[in-house]
Amino acid sequence: MRKGAISRDGVLQALTEYDELGQEGFLAKYGYQPATGYVLLHEQRTYDSKAIAGVAHKFDQGRALKPNELSGGRSHAARWLARLGFTVRSSRSPDWTRDEIILACDLAMANGWKRLEFDDPRVIELSELLRTMPIHPEELRNELFRNPNGVARKTVDITCRHPDYQGKPTNGNALDVEVLHDFLRRPSEMSAVARRIRQGLHAGDFPHLTPDAEEEDDYSAPEGRLLLNRHRSRERNKGLRKKKIDGVLRRGDRLACEACGFDFEQVYGDRGRGYIECHHVVPLHEAGEGRTRLRDLALICANCHRMIHRRAPWPTPAELRVSIELKFAADRRAAENVVRPRKPMDEQKKDS
Repeated sequence: MRKGAISRDGVLQALTEYDELGQEGFLAKYGYQPATGYVLLHEQRTYDSKAIAGVAHKFDQGRALKPNELSGGRSHAARWLARLGFTVRSSRSPDWTRDEIILACDLAMANGWKRLEFDDPRVIELSELLRTMPIHPEELRNELFRNPNGVARKTVDITCRHPDYQGKPTNGNALDVEVLHDFLRRPSEMSAVARRIRQGLHAGDFPHLTPDAEEEDDYSAPEGRLLLNRHRSRERNKGLRKKKIDGVLRRGDRLACEACGFDFEQVYGDRGRGYIECHHVVPLHEAGEGRTRLRDLALICANCHRMIHRRAPWPTPAELRVSIELKFAADRRAAENVVRPRKPMDEQKKDS
């Protein structure tokens, strides 16, 4: 018996039984609890997605799955149902991401760090914009997803953490405070970040997030994942990378890292010939929709590329080179200042 081989017809039969028994009777019969993560929407009715998927298994495989044999999350029951064409939605709104908080914080700053109401046209406009953001998959978006009430509430969470706020703060989160402090430290730069995100959303420049941009947690981008994703897609443009490399070789220069001088061919021989990574040196908040120029790209090794992206603010290859040289110089000075151990007294007499 193959676990998980359910069909659309099996799901429909489970829905019919659910309607006949009612939610309480259906769940009690098969030992399931009410859904807490995802619900199935069908013909304007809501169903417990995990229970429906488990019971559908009975009609296709001869037995219903027990509750401990599957989870109700995106990787199990919800995915099965969505794969069969059913609409599955989260029963709660997903956590706010940095990109979303940046836009909410920008609005709060424009309002003088005062709370905004749900019927404010700017809140309504931001609500509509957030719904176009491609960060959260459809199954995580319930009917309340980033509605004006939720957006207004987020501006309250942000403004009540402002240093000048006198009242009791709401139960926001650490990311609200982090982004707020970014705006207080560098307001013009963060406003530019928000503007770039808005422009990209209006222009449809963020159709999806690549999986690695979503999972790469050791790349730090205070400007958010959307701009980081676009930044990295430019770095990986094979045509631009080839042109950049060809230009270096035509000048007769070595194909070496602009930060540390590492030469792949020199170390790896034929395997390393012609290889090096590309880094887009223009800051994310400045990188608009203009054409990427070759002078915007730097050729660097994989290690230096990681070190640049590891923690914000990102250094340029030239700045990283300076830090490398300073580290080497400090190491040399330390080595020169090492006090050599004194010889025993009898050995000193022999030497004399």
